Amino acid sequence: MSVVQRENVFVRLRQLAMGGIVVDFLNYLRVEAGLAGNTILAYGRDMKSFLEYCEEKQIYSLGGLAAADIRNYQVLLTKKNRSETTLKRSLAAIRMFLRYCRMEKLIENDFREELESPKIWQRLPKIAGVEQIKRLLETPDEKGPYYWRDKMAMELLYATGMRASELAVLKVGDVNLNVGYLRCFGKGSKERVIPMGKSAIAAVESYLSQLRPALVKAQSEDFLLLSRTGRPMSRIELWRIVKRYAQLAGLGDKLSVHTLRHCFATHLLGGGADLRSVQEMLGHVDIGTTQIYTHVDQQRLRKMHRQYHPRP
Repeated sequence: MSVVQRENVFVRLRQLAMGGIVVDFLNYLRVEAGLAGNTILAYGRDMKSFLEYCEEKQIYSLGGLAAADIRNYQVLLTKKNRSETTLKRSLAAIRMFLRYCRMEKLIENDFREELESPKIWQRLPKIAGVEQIKRLLETPDEKGPYYWRDKMAMELLYATGMRASELAVLKVGDVNLNVGYLRCFGKGSKERVIPMGKSAIAAVESYLSQLRPALVKAQSEDFLLLSRTGRPMSRIELWRIVKRYAQLAGLGDKLSVHTLRHCFATHLLGGGADLRSVQEMLGHVDIGTTQIYTHVDQQRLRKMHRQYHPRP
């Protein structure tokens, strides 16, 4: 998705009722969920079409939206002979948007029980190999002004599998370097404790001693990750940091901040970690969400097949 295409969709969305919330939702999909640019552009078009329908029906707020409105919109698309794939994607976009609004406490009901779930194939997450991640982590220049911060941020993302939003709100007091654990608050303010490796611990120690004292301000003294102005970093700023170093490492668009979370899980399972432990560290409520990573490490599967199948 080009910048021009994205901005054109976003500009039109902002002109519509509820459009600003949809733009925030699309940014969430890009930064937090790590969806591809073309997917976000398609969802943006789907939501633009739906919001235009809402305005025609004089629905100008989330509070005025009902499940029947969404079903009627789907009927309208069917009458326009839209493909089954388009219909499923449109409903998926609306459902994801409503789920986001409920997560952000903008609505109380996301109509989960009233809307038929689209049967869309499950997409495997994109991952990078261990050597690619090693190259990424070694990319920051030690002479750079924010080397210690950027190095620590990427080390923690890969070492713990935290989401960008979780790292952004991490407090200094949440990190116990002596024990080698950190306390993370995930979706729904659910707390979990995640171990850190030696590399991550060393990166945090260096950042705390070498750079953070020069960045800290009174209003942000509790937060671990600070911007150049001394305020807490946002998840979007974290996304930009990872994308910049991915480009410098020659990894291009293949790697984003959320890819590090996928790599954390896949590499742990590939190394022999049990599924329940990985589920706990990722903060997944349903183990089925974690199980997707068992299908990603194809190299490990081929090795197991050669080792144990009677006719390799």
